[in-house]
Amino acid sequence: MSDKVSNFILALNILLHCGHAQDAVLTIESNWSTFFTGESVTFICDIWAGKDDNWYYAIWKDGQEFLRYNPNKRYTLQPLVTGHSGQYQCRGYLKSQPDVKRESNKVSLTLSDEPQPVLTVSPLWLSPGDSVTLNCNVTHPSAGWRFYWYKAVPKPGDNSYSYERLPGSTSGTEQDSYIVHGQTHTAGYRCRAGRGDPVFYTDYSKPKFVWSGDVHSAASLTVSPDRAQHFINQLVSLSCEGNSTKWRVMMFYESGSLRDCTIWGTMTGSTCNINRIWISGVHWCESETGQFSNAVNITKQYNIILVSPVHPVAEGHPVTFGCRSRTEKVLHDVDFYKNDKLIKYHTNGELIITAVSKSDEGFYRCEGKESPEDSWSWMSKESWTSQEKTRI
Repeated sequence: MSDKVSNFILALNILLHCGHAQDAVLTIESNWSTFFTGESVTFICDIWAGKDDNWYYAIWKDGQEFLRYNPNKRYTLQPLVTGHSGQYQCRGYLKSQPDVKRESNKVSLTLSDEPQPVLTVSPLWLSPGDSVTLNCNVTHPSAGWRFYWYKAVPKPGDNSYSYERLPGSTSGTEQDSYIVHGQTHTAGYRCRAGRGDPVFYTDYSKPKFVWSGDVHSAASLTVSPDRAQHFINQLVSLSCEGNSTKWRVMMFYESGSLRDCTIWGTMTGSTCNINRIWISGVHWCESETGQFSNAVNITKQYNIILVSPVHPVAEGHPVTFGCRSRTEKVLHDVDFYKNDKLIKYHTNGELIITAVSKSDEGFYRCEGKESPEDSWSWMSKESWTSQEKTRI
């Protein structure tokens, strides 16, 4: 007998042996083994002997019968709950001879809680002509997800949002990123993911915002006093202007929370007045017609503030920084820092940049030294340091 024939017979014997061990094969229709509560899963039981309609099918879970005598080899389990996790096996019973049965392989099914997608946006602050990149991160990112993208629209009459799908994402995108080209104004976004047929959707992500400091937008926010830093318990007014009759002022806390003026101030007409302790954050206006204003980053201080413009400074324009105590006294003998690096030492109280350029962008702070008014000589001087930084 030739080697070729011998090898063929050997291969055939191996196939027959394997086939005997796998008279039935259980598969899951989807291409993933981890599912989430609320989804559905379809089991398919294939029997190699005879026609499909010659058999009754049963599904076993963890060694116990789960579904009896199903005439269809496909079975869909929905909605999934945590208790559905386990090992599944199918068995086929020949209709004409119920004692004849076939057992399949075992398939593991893992259930997790419904995923919460996380949206990130970049950049957070817009420059003219910027494109905004949205990224939607979901647990098990390679498991058949499609991604859906939305922009926030302020709801008239309350402090929430409705969401409109962004162009090109009606049926979802395979990529977990989406680029918004030419974004020029403050905007909010969120995402969710879906997979399967019928589609199982995750919850929506928490909204994320990108902010523009452009004061030439259709709506604008002004701050009084007109500066980026303010003392705690100082009255600060945020006023909205634009083509709308109703406004709300929103604030994004450093902790990641989103609140409207009524939580931390008093809204009178189109002005939000803050007259108590408040938290640093980004502020902007929203109108009932869906307009977003420029955004401003305002910080609080206890002892000393850096007097700096609340709005971005245009390239080529001058800017002057100063230092002021909590009694509103202008401080002299001041040190100025940029990105925590000392840039001007023992000044007369001012830092002047005659023509702002790209290289001047950064975070600035000041340190002022002043003796108590009625102190005696040799008494050590108190050193006050601005704990917040300002961005230009």
